[in-house]
Amino acid sequence: MIRQLWTLSVHTRAFLRRYMPTNILLDAIRTRRGLKWGVPAMLLAVPYLLAASTLTTLIADGGPGWLNLLVLLCLWNTMKFIIMGPVSVFLLIRIRASEAVALHAQRRSATELAKQAA
Repeated sequence: MIRQLWTLSVHTRAFLRRYMPTNILLDAIRTRRGLKWGVPAMLLAVPYLLAASTLTTLIADGGPGWLNLLVLLCLWNTMKFIIMGPVSVFLLIRIRASEAVALHAQRRSATELAKQAA
């Protein structure tokens, strides 16, 4: 029973990572080229907050209860985009630092080879 639940959760996660638009966008932001778009992507949280607010108003005015699931989904996506901004800045700083160290080491080894050749 637990094995079936585990398998179902793994397949569900794989489906959601592959086909849901916010996950596709966040995966693109996590690439080396996409890290610079992490902070501007935080602005995508605003429409999700507006949608959650509108849905909450509809629910309060007597709307169906299943709209609560959409409110949770909007709030979850809001949190994903808000968190991705600072995370992308941190990752970009870390990658640029490692690239600078690698470039410095490459230049130093080239200089040493030039001195040995001379």
